[in-house]
Amino acid sequence: MMPTSSFLALSLEFRQNTEEERRISVDPRRLATALRFLAVDMVEAAQSGHLGMPLGMADVVTTLCQDFLVFQPQDPYWPDRDRLIFSGGHGSALLYSLLYLLGYARPTLQDLKNFRQLHSPTTGHPEYGTLEGVEMTTGPLGQGFATAVGLCAALVRRHTQDPKTRLPYVYVLVGDGDLMEGVTCETAALAGHLHLGSLIVLLDDNGITIDGSTTLSRSTDITASFLAENWHVCDVKGHQPEDIHRGLQEALADPRPSLIRCKTEIGHGSPNKKGTANIHANPLGEEERCQMQKALDWPYAPFDIPVDVLSAWRALAQRSSTIYQRWPLKPSKKRVSPAVWAALDSLKEEAWNAPIPCATRLSSGRALEVLAPLCPALMGGSADLTVSNGTQASSMEDFTAENPQGRYLHYGVREHGMAAFMNGLALSGDLIPYGGTFLAFSDYMRPAMRLSAIMGLQVLYIFTHDSVAIGEDGPTHQPIEQLMSLRLIPNLYVFRPADAIETYESWICALRRTEGPSALILGRQEMPLIRSRKNDFSCLVQHGGYLLEEDASVRQFTLFATGSEVIIAKEAKKKLNSQGFKGALVSLPCWELFTQQDPDYQRHVLGDTSVRVSIEAGSPIGWERYVGEKGYAFGLSQFGLSGKGKEVLRYFGLTSEAVQEKVCALMEKNR
Repeated sequence: MMPTSSFLALSLEFRQNTEEERRISVDPRRLATALRFLAVDMVEAAQSGHLGMPLGMADVVTTLCQDFLVFQPQDPYWPDRDRLIFSGGHGSALLYSLLYLLGYARPTLQDLKNFRQLHSPTTGHPEYGTLEGVEMTTGPLGQGFATAVGLCAALVRRHTQDPKTRLPYVYVLVGDGDLMEGVTCETAALAGHLHLGSLIVLLDDNGITIDGSTTLSRSTDITASFLAENWHVCDVKGHQPEDIHRGLQEALADPRPSLIRCKTEIGHGSPNKKGTANIHANPLGEEERCQMQKALDWPYAPFDIPVDVLSAWRALAQRSSTIYQRWPLKPSKKRVSPAVWAALDSLKEEAWNAPIPCATRLSSGRALEVLAPLCPALMGGSADLTVSNGTQASSMEDFTAENPQGRYLHYGVREHGMAAFMNGLALSGDLIPYGGTFLAFSDYMRPAMRLSAIMGLQVLYIFTHDSVAIGEDGPTHQPIEQLMSLRLIPNLYVFRPADAIETYESWICALRRTEGPSALILGRQEMPLIRSRKNDFSCLVQHGGYLLEEDASVRQFTLFATGSEVIIAKEAKKKLNSQGFKGALVSLPCWELFTQQDPDYQRHVLGDTSVRVSIEAGSPIGWERYVGEKGYAFGLSQFGLSGKGKEVLRYFGLTSEAVQEKVCALMEKNR
C-alpha cells in the first residue's frame, strides 16, 4: 500500500537538508538530558506523575525529532504532518517537555510547572484539544496503538485519492503494558493485513510493569507474534542514538508496518532507582535528583534549560520547512459540504425509497443507500456482521491493501479494535466513520467509545438486535443493561428509533452532530410505520422526544416508549381510548436531545398528569426521570430467555395488555 521508493527518497532529502544543522547541533545525548530533567522537575513539582517512560525513551524521542519526524509547530494542524502518539499516556511529562522545547505556543514553562494541576493544559494524561501537538487522548493502555492504526489507514486513503498530498508517517510510543492489552492484538492484525507501511511503533522495551518484571505475567515472543501478523520487527539499543537511527531507517525501507523494539532501562539516569518498578510512578526526590545531576553532568536548577540546548531544540523544529513549503496548508474541507446538507434537507419520502414497514436495521441500510453517495466522507464497516447490521451500501467498495480508496472495512470479529480504529479515522479530519455489531457486544467496545466521547469525535455506532425480542439467540445475545449504560456515557447521543422514518431522521441528526459520537440502536423484528411524512417533512427526532399521539381533551395518562416498544404503547393507548380514557403517547428516541429542548417544550410533551408509564425492553433504571415517583417503568431487571421473540416479550410482561392494566390501576389509585 505504501509507495516505499518515494518515502525513501523523501527521507533522504529530509536528512540531506538538515545535515548542516546536525553538524552544528549539540550532542543529542544532551538534548535528551534536557527532556529527562524537565520531566523530573514536572513530576517533582506536582509530587505525582510517571517518570519511567520519560527517562527511558528520551533518547528515542530525540533521535526521532532530530532526523525523521516531519512537523511544523507554527502550523500544528498542517494536514500532511507526521503524527506522534504517546499510547503510554502516563508518559505525558515527556510529551509536554518535548512540545515546550520544540517551541509550540503551549505549554509554556509555567504550564510545565503546573503539571497535573487543576485547569492546567499539562494534564496527567494527554488530552486531545487541550494542547496543540497532542494528537489524541491517551491513558487507557492500548488505545493509542489501536487508534493509530485507523489514523494511518485514513491518511493512506487520503493520499491515494490525492497523490499531490504528502503521505505522513504515524509514529506511536508504546510500553509493555500497551502490548498486553487485547485491543493491540486486534488492530496489529488489521495493520499487517492492510499493509499499513507508514505505521511505525516504538516499543519502550524495558521489561518492567507496575508489579515488577514482565516475566510475572508474560512469556510471549513479541517478535514472532508481530512477524506472524505481517509486520517488520527490528531491535535497537534504546540509549544509543546511532542504533536508534539505524532502526528507523530500516522501518522506512520496509513496506510493512514496523515495530522497533527499543531496549531501554526504565528510569535511565537515576543512579538508585533505574531498572526498578519503583521509578514508574513516583517522584525522584531532591537527593536522587542531585545524584542524577552528577551522573548526567547537568548542573542546572529545576526547569532551567541552557541557551545552547534550547536553541538547538528550537532549530530542530524548523527542519521540516522545506517539506512544509512543498506541501503547504490547503483550505480545510468540510466533511459534509453545504451542498450535501441542501440535498438532504430537500429529500422527500420518495428519495428515501419510500419508507416501508420493516425492521429498523433494514431501514438503516436503506437510509445508507441514499446517504452514501451524497456523503463521500462516510466510511463504514462491521465486526463480521455486515449483512445482519446492514452497514454496506452498494456504492461502497471494500477498503483493502489493494484498494485503499475503498470506503468499507471488514473488521473481522474485533469489536474493540473496530471502535478504536474508527477513532483514528475520525482524527484524520477527513472522514465520518461508522461501524456495526450487535448491541449486546457493545460491552467489548466501551473503552474506545468512551474516548470518542471524551475527544468529541464524530463517530457513529450502529447497534442492531436491540432487545429480548430477537428471541431464539437467548440471554447471551439479548441486551438488557447495555442501552441504559450507553446513555450514561457523557457526550454520547443514543438514538433508538421506532420505525423507518425515525431511523432516517436519526441518521440525519447523527450526521449533523459534529461535536461527539452517536449510537443508533436498531431492532431485528419488523416494525410498522408509526407516523407518516406525506404532509410533514420536518425532522421530529431532532427534538429527542415528541408527542406521537395526543387526545383533544384533558390528559389522564401519558405513555412513553422508544424503539420497537412504541408500537406496544400505541396499541395500549388504543385500548385505553376504547375504555373512554384520554391521554398521550410520547416517542422518546434520543434522551440527550430531549434534555436540550426548551423547558416549555419539555413540559408540553411530558404533560402534567401523574399517571405516566414507560415501556422499553431493557433495564428500567433511569426512566424515573420521566415517569416520576408515582409512575411505572416497564422493563427487564433480569437476563432474557431463548424462545420466540413475541413469546419472550409476553413472558416478561412487555405487552399492550399489561400496559393497559397498569395505567388503569394507577388512575384508580390516583383518583
